[in-house]
Amino acid sequence: MCGIFGYINRKGRRLSSSVLEEMGNRLRHRGPDDTGIFHADKFAAAVGNQRLSIIDIAHGHQPIVSDDGQIALVQNGEIFNHVELAEDLKNTPFACRTHSDTEVLLRLYEKEGMAFLPKLNGMFAIAIWDARCQTLFIARDRIGVKPLYIADDGEQLLFASEIKSILAADRAKREIDYAALDQYFTFNYVPPPRTIFAGVRHLRPAHYLTVSPSGTSEKRWWDAAQLEQEDRSEKEWIDQFLNTLEDAVRLRLRSDVPVGAFLSGGVDSSTIVGLMAAHAPYQIQTFCIGFNDSRFDESLFAQQAADRFGTRHISERVDSDMLSLWPKTLYHCDQPHGDASFMPTYRVAQLAAAHVKVVLTGDGGDELFAGYDKYRDFFSRPESVTATPEQFQQNYLQATGLLTPADKALLYRGELEAYKKGPHGKDIADKVFGRVQHWDRINQALYLDTCLLLPGNNLVKPDRMGMAVSLEARTPFLDYRMVELAFRIPGKLKLCNGETKYIYKKAVAELIGPELAYRQKQMFTVPIGEWFKSETQAIQFGFSPKQIHHTINATSVLETFTAHQAGKINATRSLRAIAALNTWRERFEL
Repeated sequence: MCGIFGYINRKGRRLSSSVLEEMGNRLRHRGPDDTGIFHADKFAAAVGNQRLSIIDIAHGHQPIVSDDGQIALVQNGEIFNHVELAEDLKNTPFACRTHSDTEVLLRLYEKEGMAFLPKLNGMFAIAIWDARCQTLFIARDRIGVKPLYIADDGEQLLFASEIKSILAADRAKREIDYAALDQYFTFNYVPPPRTIFAGVRHLRPAHYLTVSPSGTSEKRWWDAAQLEQEDRSEKEWIDQFLNTLEDAVRLRLRSDVPVGAFLSGGVDSSTIVGLMAAHAPYQIQTFCIGFNDSRFDESLFAQQAADRFGTRHISERVDSDMLSLWPKTLYHCDQPHGDASFMPTYRVAQLAAAHVKVVLTGDGGDELFAGYDKYRDFFSRPESVTATPEQFQQNYLQATGLLTPADKALLYRGELEAYKKGPHGKDIADKVFGRVQHWDRINQALYLDTCLLLPGNNLVKPDRMGMAVSLEARTPFLDYRMVELAFRIPGKLKLCNGETKYIYKKAVAELIGPELAYRQKQMFTVPIGEWFKSETQAIQFGFSPKQIHHTINATSVLETFTAHQAGKINATRSLRAIAALNTWRERFEL
C-alpha cells in the first residue's frame, strides 16, 4: 500500500525536485516507511512513491527500475496473485529476483506491455515510465479500490493517489467544477471521472491512460458488462460463492505483517472473519466501534462473532465527540461526501492501526448481492417491474439519489442555476445502464452502484480513512472473480421475496450462524440528524449565511435547518450534504 505521484511535460519543461518532494510529502500518511522518486534522463517526466511496507519489506523499494534503466514503475496497492505470476515467469528472461509484487508488474510489462493487466488479481493504481517510447502509462484496478487522479492542462499531465498531491504542484486550478457540484447534489458524492476541482479528474476504474508524443488515449481493459447471467441450481451457486470467497480471503492474507479485520457483526464482516479464522496461522485481531445510541450500536453482534471465531477482539465506544473529526475526514477525502460514516470509519481505522498494518473488510458485499434496504424498498414497488427501461432507470436514480429536480430549482443560485433543468445525473446513469440492458433489472441496479457508488463513495471510506492512519484495507468481496460470479447470478436469487442477499445468506448461514446471517441490517453511521438539532451546532456545521456558498440559496437552507431542528421535517440527508460541502470548502480554502 502506497501513494504514487508524478508527471510528464510535453514541452520538455521539468518539474523541480522540490515540487516533486512536496507532492510526495502530501501523501506521506499513505506510505510513511519509504520514499522514492525516479527522474527520467533527458525527458521531462518522473514517477514517485510513498511506501507502506507490507510485502517483501527489505526489497520492495519503489520506483522499481528495469536493468537497462529505461523503465520505471510505481504502484499503490497489492497484487494478491503475485506469487503465482512470479512462478509463471520462472525460467524465462523475465524471472523475478525478489518477492516484491511490484517487481512482478515490471517483469510482466517488460514481457507483454500493457496486455498484462487482465492477469492481475489485486487492488492497484500503477504508473509506468517507458523511455524507449517516451510514454507514460497509468492504470487503475477493475473496481476502483485504489484511487488515481489526473490533471492535464495540455502541456503537462500530473497524476497522484490523492488530489492534494496534485494541488501541491500548483498547476491545477483551485476552483470548483460546477457540473461536478451538481453531480454531488444528485448522487451525494462526485462519481468518476469528474472531481469537485475544475481541471482534476479521476481515472475511471478498469481503464488505463497512455501519454506519448503522438497523443493521449484512454482504454477500458475490463468490464463486468460483458458477462452473461446463468441459470444454475441454488446449491451450485452456493458452492461457487463459498469456494470463490474463501480463495479471495486466502489470497488477501498474504502479508509479511499480521492481518486483522474490521468486525461490525454484520453478515459481511462476520463472513470475512469466519473465513480468515479458517486460514490464518495466528489468532485474528478484530476491531469494532460501538455507540451509546442503540439504533447504531452493533458491538454486541461484533462480540458474538468474535467469540464464535476466537478472535482477539478490541472495541471502543464513541459518541458525538467524533464530530471534531469531520474536517479531518474531508481533508483526507479531498472532496465533499454527504456520508457521515466516514467519521466512525476513521475511528475504527485509528483503533486498528495501533495494532496492525493491514485489515480485511466486508466492503462490496451489499452492492454485489443486493444487501441494502433500498433495493428491497425499490423493487417492492409494482412500477419498478412494469416500467419501461427508461422509466426504470430514471425511477431508480430518483429513488436512491439525493436532491430532486424540484429541490434543485429551489436551492441553486449563481453558477449552479444552469443545472436546474437537468439532466440530473441521467446522462451518467444512461451510459452505465446502456451497457447491461441484457441483464435483469436487479442486476442492472447493482451494476450502476458498482460503477458509481463504490468508486465514488463507498470505497473511498476504507481507502482514505485507512490510509489517513497508514492502514491498508483489503476487500475480498471485490476480488474480480467474486464480481464476475455475482453478475452471473440472476437478480431473483439476490433479492427474493423481500429477503436481501438471499443466496449469499443461505451460503454463509452455517459458517456464521443463522442469528448473524439473518439479523436486521444496521447501517454503519452516526445519528448526525439528531446532532443537527443542537443549537450549538449551527455554526460548526456551516449553517450561517456567511458560510453557505454563493451558489446555494442560503435562505432556503436556513429555513430547512430550522424546521429540522424543530422536528417538523427530517432533512438529515440534504443538510448533511450541505454541511459537508461547507466544511470541505473551509478546509481547502475555496
